[in-house]
Amino acid sequence: MSEAAVIAAQEPRAPRETVDADSVVAKAARRLIPFLVTGFIVAYLDRVNIGFAALTMNGELGFTPEFFGWGAGVFFIGYCLFEAPSNYIMHRVGARMWIARIMVSWGVVSALTAFIWNEASFVVLRLLLGVMEAGFAPGVILYLTYWIPAAQRARVLAGFLIAVPVSSAIGSPISGLILAAMDGVGGISGWRWLFLMEATPSIILGIVCFFYLPDGPQSAKWLTPGEIASLQAKLESEAEQDHGDHWRALKDMRVLILGIAYFGIVIALYGLSFWLPQIIKSFGFGVVATSLLASIPYVCSALAMWAWSRSSDRRRETVGHTALAGVIGAMGLACAAYAPTPLLSMIALSIAAVGAIAALPTFWCFTTLALGSGDAVIGVAVINSIGNISGFAGPYLVGLIKGATGEFSDALLALALGPLVTALLLLRARRSANNKCRARGV
Repeated sequence: MSEAAVIAAQEPRAPRETVDADSVVAKAARRLIPFLVTGFIVAYLDRVNIGFAALTMNGELGFTPEFFGWGAGVFFIGYCLFEAPSNYIMHRVGARMWIARIMVSWGVVSALTAFIWNEASFVVLRLLLGVMEAGFAPGVILYLTYWIPAAQRARVLAGFLIAVPVSSAIGSPISGLILAAMDGVGGISGWRWLFLMEATPSIILGIVCFFYLPDGPQSAKWLTPGEIASLQAKLESEAEQDHGDHWRALKDMRVLILGIAYFGIVIALYGLSFWLPQIIKSFGFGVVATSLLASIPYVCSALAMWAWSRSSDRRRETVGHTALAGVIGAMGLACAAYAPTPLLSMIALSIAAVGAIAALPTFWCFTTLALGSGDAVIGVAVINSIGNISGFAGPYLVGLIKGATGEFSDALLALALGPLVTALLLLRARRSANNKCRARGV
């Protein structure tokens, strides 16, 4: 043996890096989720702040309940049409660039909504806002499957989707204060200031996103090589082989069924989001009091979502959790329709929000597991698109019924059918879905 070989053999070897996969997932979640949640809070607020603007905008521009419900829901036509292409582009070009583009463009369009002057301008900008925002939520759900193994996915998805109730909880009082405090400043109506001020953060976050968000674990400079290898090994052990034909999900019957199931959840969610301020105002409250009361159901639902997703991960069960949450949401809406006092109505509306929102992370956890990594690229976007058609149908339905009857009671009963259908569809699919997931070891 040569002298160099002897010396090399005698030198101590660097210890092999020992990595706990769970700690890597926790590290990734701590790095990614706060930024993604902030982005989704801003996105959701820009999407539904129209409900607060309507408190004064409808009267100023002469919008009827029927037109407002239709015009507010037009957002989802553009949103649904462009979601699948958006997810495909993100998968090809990378999350960093594409999510940054989405955030900046929707912020610009949301700000332009401050300058609408009639029904046509309102409809055009709502439609364009949906096109620009399309792909953000399903893109992030797909993006998180690049990072988070199945066992922790419901909890981490809840960490992202908690932006839905949080944005409404904090956005409601903020929107109310802007409407009240800024009305007439510079000769501009409060609802116009609302769009301008709440659009600015999304543009800023979009610019930050380009420099902050890695495309995947391989490009995360804050992970060590051992951590990257450990995480990828865990994800690859769960994943089905990517067959490359991402568009075949369009012909998958599972995607259609899951899309209809998601429709049931979202019709209740958006029916409440767009009309809750007007429902509460009908009790006789002013703008600021309405905005504060409107945050209560979402504070309750944020807490419920977190607890429900932890229960799902602990029991490794998603279908039953989603179905039960749907039943709770339907019961809350039905009770709100018959509540004899404003207090009981607020309690029932809070229960409805708890059910609809708690169902979100467990539904998406089940969906990403059922589809597998290959079909999830387009499948998640298609399911989200089908479900979000209800974002058009729900507000429009409420507007039609409110315009015809002068009351919200029948509209709430109609919305209650949505999450009930979700529960029935998922319970029927429980056996085959759970068998498939168990066969894959998840």
